[in-house]
Amino acid sequence: MRVRTLGEGRIESPLAELLPRQGTTEHYVDESDRVLLDDTLAMIGGRAVADLPSFEPGGARRRIFFDPSKIKVGIVTCGGLCPGLNDVIRGLVLTLNNQYGVSRIIGFRNGYQGMVARHGRSIVELTRESVEYINEHGGTILGTSRGNQDPDEIVDCLEQLGVNILFVIGGDGSMRGAIRISDAVAQRERRIAVVGVPKTIDNDIPYIGQSFGFQTAFAKAAESLRAAHVEAAAQPGGIGLVQLMGRHSGFIASYAALANNDADYVLIPEVPFAMDGFLPDLRHRVATRGHALVVVAEGAGQEYLEDAPVRLDASGNRKLGDFGLYLRDRILDDFAAAGQEVNLKYIDPSYAIRSVPANPSDSVYCLRLAQAAVHGAMAGRTEMVVGQWRGRFVHVPMAFAVSSRNQVDPDGDLWLSVMEATGQPPNVAAATRLNV
Repeated sequence: MRVRTLGEGRIESPLAELLPRQGTTEHYVDESDRVLLDDTLAMIGGRAVADLPSFEPGGARRRIFFDPSKIKVGIVTCGGLCPGLNDVIRGLVLTLNNQYGVSRIIGFRNGYQGMVARHGRSIVELTRESVEYINEHGGTILGTSRGNQDPDEIVDCLEQLGVNILFVIGGDGSMRGAIRISDAVAQRERRIAVVGVPKTIDNDIPYIGQSFGFQTAFAKAAESLRAAHVEAAAQPGGIGLVQLMGRHSGFIASYAALANNDADYVLIPEVPFAMDGFLPDLRHRVATRGHALVVVAEGAGQEYLEDAPVRLDASGNRKLGDFGLYLRDRILDDFAAAGQEVNLKYIDPSYAIRSVPANPSDSVYCLRLAQAAVHGAMAGRTEMVVGQWRGRFVHVPMAFAVSSRNQVDPDGDLWLSVMEATGQPPNVAAATRLNV
C-alpha cells in the first residue's frame, strides 16, 4: 500500500502557506499521517497494531518534486463514457494552471490510441479558456477508445513531447495499461509521473469510495425506473422491466431501486437467483397487486446464457449476453403458458445515462479528485490513483486498486436495504407466497 515516488520534494509548494499547521484534525489529514484501511474494532483487532494497513493521505504538500515552470503535462481519457469526464479534465487544467502555474498542458485524443503514432491522432492544447464551459456537457472533449496499445510506443510519445506528468482518466483496464506505461518509464530510468483518476460508472473499483459519475448515473437510472413503474401501473398485468449498467457489480441497480422505492425485484450479478422461483413469484405479485417493476443489472443471470457464442471487446474482455432481452422473453412465455394477462414494457437506458453531464454533487467530487491528483503528481507520486476512503482523500497504488473488484456484498447492509425495500424473497428461490 506504499505509493511509488520519483524522488524527494525539494521545491516549496505555491500552496504551502494555505496548509494547516495544526496537523491532523477531524476535517484534515496531515501529509505525515496515514488513513487506516479498517474502521471497526473487530477488523483492527485481527491485525498487529504495529502493522495496521493504511493509505497515504491525499492533498497538497508543503514541498513538491516538479518545478511548475519547467514541466509539461498530458491528459488522456480511456474506455467508456461516464458523467463527469469533462469535469475532471477541467479540474486538472485549472488546478495545474491556477494553483501551480503550469502553462504547458496537452490532451491526447481517443484514449491510448492518441499516444501511438500509427493511429495518426492529433493532440490538443488545453488552456483555461479552452476548458471554460466543458463541464456543462457530457462525454469527453478528448474522445476515447478501448483496447491495448504498446506501452513502449506510448513512452516514446511522452519522451518526444517532453511530457513529465501523465494523467490517465479511465477504468480498471486503463489503469492496468497505466501500470505498464509506468513500468516502461522505470525501465528507461525516466522521471515521468503516471497518475490515475479512476473512472467506472459501475462503481466496481475498490478502495476509492464511490467513483465519480456514479451518483449522476443512478439518479438518471431512477428516472427510467419511475417511467417504467408508471407504464406498468397503467395497464392490467403491467410489468416494467429495466436493464441497467453493471457488468459485475449491481450498485447502479441497487441504488436506483432505492431512490424511488418502487421496484419489486432487483437482480444483480452478485446474488444468484433461480428462474423457477422468480417467474412464479412474479406472476403471483402481478396477480395480487396488478403490476410489478423488475430491475436487472446487465451482468445478472449470465449462467442462463452459457450457450451464447463467446465474443470479446477491443480490450479483450468477454462481452456479456443480453440477459434483459432473455428475461423479457422468459417472462412473456411463462405468463402465456399460465394463461395470465401480461403487458410488459422493456427499457434499457444505458447509453443515454452514460452521456449526460455530471450533476452538482458529482461535479464537486470530480473537482476534488482532480485537485488531489494534481497535488500528488506535483509531489512526485506515480503509479497511483486518487480516491476517497472513509471520507478522506487518499493515494492508492494502481496495482492495489486493480487487485480486486468492488461488488455488492450479499451479506452487507446495502443488499439488506434492497431486500427490505422490494420485499423479494431471498435469492428469489425461497418464495413462500402461493404460486399462481
